[in-house]
Amino acid sequence: MTQTSMKLQTYRTGFDALLQEAEATDPQWLTDLRREAWSRFNKLGFPTARRGNEKWKYTSVRPLAAANFDSPLVINPPENINVADLRRVAPWNDAWTNLVFLDGHFAGYLSNLSNLENGAGQITVTNLADAIASGNPDVQSQLAKHADTDDDGFTALNTAFLRDGAFINVPAGYIAATPVHLIFATTGQFEHAASYPRTLLLAGANSRVTVLESYVSLAQAPYFTNAVTEIVLEDGAQVEHYRLLLESADAFHVGTSRVHQSKDSTISSASFAKGAAMARQDVQVILDAPGASCSLNGLYMTSGEQHIDNLINIDHAKPYTKSRLFYKGILDGKSKAVFGGTVLVRKDAQKTDAQQTDKNLLLSRQAEVDSKPSLLIYADDVQCGHGATAGHVDKDSLFYLRSRGLDPDTASRMLVHAFARDITETVKNEHLKQYLDDLFLEAIPQSGLQIGGAA
Repeated sequence: MTQTSMKLQTYRTGFDALLQEAEATDPQWLTDLRREAWSRFNKLGFPTARRGNEKWKYTSVRPLAAANFDSPLVINPPENINVADLRRVAPWNDAWTNLVFLDGHFAGYLSNLSNLENGAGQITVTNLADAIASGNPDVQSQLAKHADTDDDGFTALNTAFLRDGAFINVPAGYIAATPVHLIFATTGQFEHAASYPRTLLLAGANSRVTVLESYVSLAQAPYFTNAVTEIVLEDGAQVEHYRLLLESADAFHVGTSRVHQSKDSTISSASFAKGAAMARQDVQVILDAPGASCSLNGLYMTSGEQHIDNLINIDHAKPYTKSRLFYKGILDGKSKAVFGGTVLVRKDAQKTDAQQTDKNLLLSRQAEVDSKPSLLIYADDVQCGHGATAGHVDKDSLFYLRSRGLDPDTASRMLVHAFARDITETVKNEHLKQYLDDLFLEAIPQSGLQIGGAA
């Protein structure tokens, strides 16, 4: 799966320039981390070989690998970008705590941190570069601890180019009053630009917080977003997490999320995707203590020749843990979706309760979905199940709506909307729920939906 050094030369040049610029000011541990990560990426390269590579069997990254995306070291944010531009491409609420990043760099003038409480024992929300510069010990001890670079070239590449991102530290017992919104926007001011957003979220014991990640584009241009998010939940922590993928139709997006949970902690996460030429979401949750539970929901819509790949792994490492995985896809045109969901129940992880479901609605005969849910169970006292379905708009349901006086197109759109709302209704924040409901409703084709059997 490795590549020749010539194919990686653009990244090598960018990495050398980054080290030359940052080595004099950054702490030694960060320089060492970058060097180690680059060594792994240089060995692994991009996973272009698909034979014998089960994780990438249905997704080709050859177009991405051949494009040679470059990461600008220094940017001057376009002066004409303002909050109104962000409102057009991402959910925005002035009451939220908003951190904005343009082309991978923190844009303080667009961010809103005024809603944060100050003082000892309060939540920390800042950009990662400042957190590193301040010598925060939590950053050094937790950053790159959970997102392993050993066998993942994309994580290794992100870590090698690690410069900025978001750092959220919720102290024990703290209950965040407002959501924290991280907006990673590509401006289009650089051709074939690559950005490497990084997020580190630490939720202390019995704390509670809502965090939203939005990946958006302010221009229609080819670019590459390689994002890594690490979330650590201490005993009894509760995290409500949302991830929005609204990239350019010409973009490549690879997102890696790693979640580590302690005793009685809970994470409720929902992913929504409606963008990018090729998108990959790689999620791994480790339930590492009794009482830990997770709920992972997802909704994606593809059209044209878009390709989206969801790889979700839940590791029940300890007994008395619970997981729910529910993803839905809506595919139109010649688009393609891939779903790989694996639930691992380790030996002695008794009393595990795990369910996973993947449902897909095909709006055209040319759309394609490859779904592979799986259970790996090494304990004998568990309750586990999985299922996957794919089909077209149900003709019987359509007939029922037509008998109530609706025309075929309106009835079809109503059924597709109802299919999507199973996921959007899981969103607890009303402002975000309405935004997502409108977003996916608007994206449903006006006519020409394929009718078939039950989906």
